[in-house]
Amino acid sequence: MSIGIRHSITSGQCRAARALLDITQPELAEAAGLGLSTIVDFEKSRRDVSRAAVHAMQNALEKAGIQFIAKNGGGPGVRLQA
Repeated sequence: MSIGIRHSITSGQCRAARALLDITQPELAEAAGLGLSTIVDFEKSRRDVSRAAVHAMQNALEKAGIQFIAKNGGGPGVRLQA
């Protein structure tokens, strides 16, 4: 779970989190309760997706063990929780 003020994840963080977990876009879509096109469009920055959809992706990835790192001088990132 993220600590402190909740931030919106970036498309790059989403892709990196999926890579760390070795899950596909369809698997994330299912875990987040979203359509595949929402995941694809968000990750490719094709269109703005709703804040609720981004939070659903973030929640699903956090439940799977991802910790999102806020932009804090070094830029936003992701890591697996220990």
